Amino acid sequence: MSSSSRGPGAGARRRRTRCRRCRACVRTECGDCHFCRDMKKFGGPGRMKQSCLLRQCTAPVLPHTAVCLLCGEAGKEDTVEGEEEKFGLSLMECTICNEIVHPGCLKMGKAEGVINAEIPNCWECPRCTQEGRTSKVKGGRERHLKKVGGDACLLRGSDPGGPGLLPPRVLNPSQAFSSCHPGLPPENWEKPKPPLASAEGPAVPSPSPQREKLERFKRMCQLLERVPDTSSSSSDSDSDSDSSGTSLSEDEAPGEARNGRRPARGSSGEKENRGGRRAVRPGSGGPLLSWPLGPAPPPRPPQLERHVVRPPPRSPEPDTLPLAAGSDHPLPRAAWLRVFQHLGPRELCVCMRVCRTWSRWCYDKRLWPRMDLSRRKSLTPPMLSGVVRRQPRALDLSWTGVSKKQLMWLLNRLQGLQELVLSGCSWLSVSALGSAPLPALRLLDLRWIEDVKDSQLRELLLPPPDTKPGQTESRGRLQGVAELRLAGLELTDASLRLLLRHAPQLSALDLSHCAHVGDPSVHLLTAPTSPLRETLVHLNLAGCHRLTDHCLPLFRRCPRLRRLDLRSCRQLSPEACARLAAAGPPGPFRCPEEKLLLKDS
Repeated sequence: MSSSSRGPGAGARRRRTRCRRCRACVRTECGDCHFCRDMKKFGGPGRMKQSCLLRQCTAPVLPHTAVCLLCGEAGKEDTVEGEEEKFGLSLMECTICNEIVHPGCLKMGKAEGVINAEIPNCWECPRCTQEGRTSKVKGGRERHLKKVGGDACLLRGSDPGGPGLLPPRVLNPSQAFSSCHPGLPPENWEKPKPPLASAEGPAVPSPSPQREKLERFKRMCQLLERVPDTSSSSSDSDSDSDSSGTSLSEDEAPGEARNGRRPARGSSGEKENRGGRRAVRPGSGGPLLSWPLGPAPPPRPPQLERHVVRPPPRSPEPDTLPLAAGSDHPLPRAAWLRVFQHLGPRELCVCMRVCRTWSRWCYDKRLWPRMDLSRRKSLTPPMLSGVVRRQPRALDLSWTGVSKKQLMWLLNRLQGLQELVLSGCSWLSVSALGSAPLPALRLLDLRWIEDVKDSQLRELLLPPPDTKPGQTESRGRLQGVAELRLAGLELTDASLRLLLRHAPQLSALDLSHCAHVGDPSVHLLTAPTSPLRETLVHLNLAGCHRLTDHCLPLFRRCPRLRRLDLRSCRQLSPEACARLAAAGPPGPFRCPEEKLLLKDS
């Protein structure tokens, strides 16, 4: 790619999403700002479609559909351990050209990229830095420089006399500033400022509209929280805003906020002279350190509030199939859908290539009741978008490399999902179930997941900590699950007690090959206080080597039990299983295989 083809708009600008971790993301709506008053939940018309002013994310992240421009892969920093390897495999978005790439995919030799320490996955790419195309406003903030292809990590200071490279070691902001102003006590250090006007250079640029919006947002927060606007609080808030980064609304382009810089206000140890010079007094009796200020920027006219104008809804799907001759096919859409229901996924994908009308019809969710993506090494963003567009009722992601971000993105958009298979995945990915709502889930398969113990299952079963009384989730996330598969997990009786409390509607339970399940576990499942005593229909305990013949009479307490799998239990004798099958919980069982008890419904 030539440098001439890479202008400021060469890369497609991506709308960033919430980080869901900062203080603004985790708080609730204030109910008082004009955005909250517009929401339907607070009695408004719901036209603005904006989030609360106090919930503007301060560190927006790249969307889960973002991929590298060079290799087409998503971020893979979770697959390595070292910091250099993580940086080389993470996605970075350039503030100049808006291109999203892996730093490891760039072939720039020893070129340097400037990393934005305030916004995640944000930098000035080595190509833009090498070509001299940088942000409009420089300085005012310290940045880390990482050499692509090298192992040095440098830091650029914000010396007003001119930027320079400090020795190759990582410094915090206070250390970096002390090196630029030796001999000054910390309380009199001047805050970083944008470059000032000189006799040779241009004047200070006028503040951007984005910066003015941030100033209005800050004043609104002070009014809502009833905080007096004193000099100390103003200085503290400026310091916080300089160190924590700018905030973005949900519908703003991230590049605009990154390019804007907030001019630091004067601190307690500075004053402005009549001749347009700003002076800082290091201490009592000390000399004045001053430098010239440019002329004040002209006042900007007040801007009206900008609201998002959303596109009109999609047009309804056609009921007939237009032909090339100009007429319509005699079969209506409903008849075509009945024909499509006899086709498999591969045949449906072929039909989608026939024409645009068939392509829209074949996305009907009635044609995709189940989607199987099992045993795929990687899931690409187009695959995830295709799953969400089809809205399946059953999704199989077993033995795949799905990440936690991808799974959370899917579950938040599949509210009608009834069956989810995650067997063989890592707990790091499965932990997304702890923060995703699954109101319609009826089957959950978590077999053979590594490193799942009592603490992880507790995190999955317990209700969210921020649930309000009276909500459905206050009773647990798996209240409506009827079938739960936990084969091969390291579960103890403590996990079974949580299971009885927070999953009381289970009719099918798979605890096969759980090494800690024994006779006390069967007693818990069939106790008079157990809700599963009356609901269990299928129970799989195959491969549980701690079970003995003493637990077999306990199964007679379950009147609805229709299938009991005790195969590969070494301490259970075939004679005791035969006696249980003859007596049975009301009615005898039949044994098609040894230690497998079945009852016809």
